[in-house]
Amino acid sequence: MTARRRGGRKRGPASDQPPRAESYRQLSHPFAPQSVFSGDEIAQMHETALRVLSELGLKVLLPEAREIFATGGALIEEDMVRIGPEIIAAALETAPARTRIRAINPAREQMLEDGAMLFYPGSGCPNVSDALRGRRAGDAESYAETIKLHQSFDVIHAFGPSAEPQDIPVHLRHYEMLRAQMVHGDKPMFVYARGRRQVAQSLEMIQTGFDLSDAEMREGVWALTVINTNSPRQIDQPMAQGLIDFARAGQLSVITPFCLAGAMAPITVAGALVLQHAEALAAITLAQLAKPGAPVLYGGFSSNVDMKSGSPAFGTPEHIRCTIGSGQLARHIGLPWRSACGAASNTPDMQAAQETTNSLWAALQANATLTVHAAGWQEGGLTFGYEKFINDIEGLQTVAELCRPEPARADDMGFDAIAEVAPGGHFFSARHTMSRYADAFYQPLVADLSNYETWAGKGEQTSAERATAIWQQQLAEFRSPPTGAAAAERLAPYIEAGTRKGGAAPMDD
Repeated sequence: MTARRRGGRKRGPASDQPPRAESYRQLSHPFAPQSVFSGDEIAQMHETALRVLSELGLKVLLPEAREIFATGGALIEEDMVRIGPEIIAAALETAPARTRIRAINPAREQMLEDGAMLFYPGSGCPNVSDALRGRRAGDAESYAETIKLHQSFDVIHAFGPSAEPQDIPVHLRHYEMLRAQMVHGDKPMFVYARGRRQVAQSLEMIQTGFDLSDAEMREGVWALTVINTNSPRQIDQPMAQGLIDFARAGQLSVITPFCLAGAMAPITVAGALVLQHAEALAAITLAQLAKPGAPVLYGGFSSNVDMKSGSPAFGTPEHIRCTIGSGQLARHIGLPWRSACGAASNTPDMQAAQETTNSLWAALQANATLTVHAAGWQEGGLTFGYEKFINDIEGLQTVAELCRPEPARADDMGFDAIAEVAPGGHFFSARHTMSRYADAFYQPLVADLSNYETWAGKGEQTSAERATAIWQQQLAEFRSPPTGAAAAERLAPYIEAGTRKGGAAPMDD
């Protein structure tokens, strides 16, 4: 695997300048956050969300969660919970503004805090697709392949469940999902919140596979999960239980209402954001009541629907406004936050690229801490596309390049080069150029910058066709990290014993 494809470039032998970054592992936002609402309007959204929680409440289906809310002072009427603003304020006081995300490779660790910029792969997809094998249901093979692709690019900062391995029964599926992450990778890991026993076993696997002591397991976050509320105004049993379990284990809950304006949320951007904010605040509060100081990430994945078909839309003006507004709300309550890219297109075409690029740059403008579905997500999340993943990596690496400080020292100003080149000349052979050309510019992963004749002579390939060759090469040349073999050896008896006992049901009785 070349340094270029991993996200860095080799330094040219003629260059006397510092090389470009060798990785895109820890990134910080290069630009100040933007706004689409005034400070007063954001404050009013927050106050309106508090009214929603205190006056209207939300349905909480898990009895244990209702009991926790009641202990914290919320009003309970059957399965409806009304939460006073003072309870929310106390929860925000204990929710951490900075969380350390651990990895078996310390160089892969991340800090979730204001200004950090992390990218997460397209996740939660029941299907996968590539140009060679077509669209198909996710299975163990495709799940392992997607983990290898995540590992292969530094600009992807954590593993996600890109392909659901549906050929493995649900009560055993978590074994393979954790094993593949630990054997094929060394980045921060994902765990589904699918019942108390599955969560407990998944965390035991991390501790066993990486040979971590109890103290090491408590130092920072070793696993994250995504908690989706059921908009509008409902938290179901597995999500509530996941919040409680991850909070008490000191692991990260990425709290994410999915509020589609006009469908599961008011049709206005402001109304969708109020509902999103209310649901996120309620989930954050449950986590903090379960264990004060529990790591949480404020989340938002709000967009609009196509009012003709009801289908979700992404990369739209409304999606962009929702994303930037979400960033404003997250900063209003002082928490790092999660955004998302998205693409409704069914294939890795120009529509898919435009939708993902629009939503990616919205996350950049909004200073999102973690951007989920940043690569490979298509068909509204129903499919993970291999070609789309590779083309999306190009976009992420382009954004990551902006995090590299651009030098502007006296020699960078180029006065001597301008003096050297006569009017009407060119700078190709100037001393200034010759000393820098090898590292001067980002070298594309997928893009073909050749002229038409050269491109045609190479077969007139589209970017999707070029991407096919790239993911094939990545998988063919893939080598698991040094920690993988030891993890596999430690995990084998644990998985064998767990399988013999019947695994763990996705929901507890």
